[in-house]
Amino acid sequence: MFKGSLVALITPMAENGALDAKAFQDFVEWQVSEGTAGLIPVGTTGESPTLSHEEHHRVVEMCVEAAAGRVPVIAGAGSNSTEEAIALTRHAREAGADAALVVTPYYNKPTQEGLYLHFTAIADAVDLPIIIYNIPPRSVIDMSVETMARLAKHPNIVGVKDATANLTRPLHTRLACGPDFCQLSGEDHTALAFRAAGGVGCISVTANVAPRLCARMHAAWEAGQIQEAMEIQDRLTPLHDAMFCETSPGPVKYAASLLGYSSARCRLPLAPVGDANRARVKAAMVAAGLLN
Repeated sequence: MFKGSLVALITPMAENGALDAKAFQDFVEWQVSEGTAGLIPVGTTGESPTLSHEEHHRVVEMCVEAAAGRVPVIAGAGSNSTEEAIALTRHAREAGADAALVVTPYYNKPTQEGLYLHFTAIADAVDLPIIIYNIPPRSVIDMSVETMARLAKHPNIVGVKDATANLTRPLHTRLACGPDFCQLSGEDHTALAFRAAGGVGCISVTANVAPRLCARMHAAWEAGQIQEAMEIQDRLTPLHDAMFCETSPGPVKYAASLLGYSSARCRLPLAPVGDANRARVKAAMVAAGLLN
């Protein structure tokens, strides 16, 4: 259903802190033209925690409009309130998104049974494919393979964005959930290794600034051109490092600003990227051939 290089989109902000609608839609157009296989608006990289509900809705709508059916849109719709997650997922469906990305509830730390009930409630309420987003470093909780296998039986729960960086996880998930359960890496460094373990693609931060390289790496893998895929991986690894030298999306928004696609602004409480790390990001962009 979804595969290859997908991008966790940044949300460009104007200098006054408002959404920059034109910059966002221009950015989506560039991503599609560069070969990105899927668009994920209003995830963590899109600064969803600091967007109002109205802004969240607008970003999803702008993404669907700009994509114009050329690539799938998987709208961020997660919340640590089940009712709010249902409302966001319902809006994603109404806006024309192809699926919803729903993160495990953060801060309130539900049990595995709570996770099962949360995702089941969303899937029962809205007829839209759902990708579970499992990211223990940000959500604190880790959905077990057993819980995911229970959820995979629901016809609307179709896959996972796995940001555990645990490369035994896709092996066990494939055995527990079946080969048709869509496994997408949520961690750039392990994208190829994740594919070797049963994954079909990556929802990438780095693809915001290196969409063509990321797309080519996945295309090479799918064509059996493993050496080329690994060479691109080597080229991208220092860039991945730089994209997470401070809390994301600070570094990637600064990198996008160097390409002229966004201001570097993030909303508080994310601080501007420090001078030393700005130099590191720029150097990684030059080394990857993205800047002169």
